[in-house]
Amino acid sequence: MRQTAFITGATSGIGKATAKIFAKNNIRLILCGRRAERLVVLKEELSVLTEVTTLRFDVRDKDQVQQQIANLPENFKQIDILINNAGNAHGLSSIQEGSLEDWDAMMDINVKGLLYVSKAIIPQMTKRNTGFIVNIGSIAGKEVYPNGNVYCASKHAVNALNKAMRIDLNKHNIRVSGIHPGAVETEFSDVRFKGDTEKAKSVYTGYKALQADDIADIIYFVISRPYHVNIEDLVVYPTAQASATILNKH
Repeated sequence: MRQTAFITGATSGIGKATAKIFAKNNIRLILCGRRAERLVVLKEELSVLTEVTTLRFDVRDKDQVQQQIANLPENFKQIDILINNAGNAHGLSSIQEGSLEDWDAMMDINVKGLLYVSKAIIPQMTKRNTGFIVNIGSIAGKEVYPNGNVYCASKHAVNALNKAMRIDLNKHNIRVSGIHPGAVETEFSDVRFKGDTEKAKSVYTGYKALQADDIADIIYFVISRPYHVNIEDLVVYPTAQASATILNKH
């Protein structure tokens, strides 16, 4: 029976790469994002491989999240796999110099957005006593680094929520997995450095960073294990990385 996956942050990076590998493996897709034109292009591309529908919303808007998920087309209503991928980093400032606006964006998207989407989907999983939730965290959820403060706090919250979901949903036979990448070369740094492309590029120079496809492959591996297998927590580095702050650059 074909499964249906719901992917947040599907218009770029890890979310987009995950959508592509899922489509190749005949998983029905609900792709969510804020950029309408990218959703249209992605739907056209992947519809030749599987059934695709798109939802345009901001995960920070709890009313919009609930409404759009409640109004999914009939053949997309049963969601088997939830990939909580939407997330971002804004700025790289010390705690004393950080922007309140940046802090709000990170906590609202990375933590509250994950909660709003999960809240809208989990009840159908508990009702069926089946489902799989994959939360995309970060090495920033495992250790704190200089000027990471609020971003690290938001990803530590994701790590805690991942564990809490697994505990609370255990009696409902629902699998929960956390995947925590190190340095992945995506648009992530463009957002963090607010369009300063030179700074963003410098993050990935001198070594081979992880690619979005690398993480998408791992996500597919995790969700395709036999149902009695739950890979509960994975930290994934490029070979050149030893910790959040140690990179072997040449």
